[in-house]
Amino acid sequence: MSLINRIINPGTHWSGLALRLPLGTLFVAHGAQKLFGWFGGYGLEGTGQWMTSIGLEPGVLMAALAGGAEFLGGAALILGLLTRPAALVLAVTMLVAIFSVHIGNGLFMSNNGYEFGLALLAGTVSLLLSGGGRLSLDRVFVKSDSEGAA
Repeated sequence: MSLINRIINPGTHWSGLALRLPLGTLFVAHGAQKLFGWFGGYGLEGTGQWMTSIGLEPGVLMAALAGGAEFLGGAALILGLLTRPAALVLAVTMLVAIFSVHIGNGLFMSNNGYEFGLALLAGTVSLLLSGGGRLSLDRVFVKSDSEGAA
């Protein structure tokens, strides 16, 4: 199997769908907050100002990168399209969020801690390792070696 096929290979399991749909939805929503101001977000300019205030500069560029990764990466997860590369980008995005924003606040979300980011990181790493599963668009591009496996 070629390197590209290994990267895209979704595997033959069904469990990827159980991770892809909720994670993708959460990432799309958070990206839309950053990029467009939807769902109570601050949009690109407001998010960029906040990112500058915490030392992530240039703020608007950082907001565009984070928002784009979340919005487009989340959409890719929902579709199961390039699941592993999307999961990698989202995992890196979560590491940046955890270590630049949340780590100093402890674990729990009630204190703006890293609990939620850690859960999202775990889900994206799982998809990075396992692939998108049977019900993914990645299957259109790659034929699995074990089509009959459950």
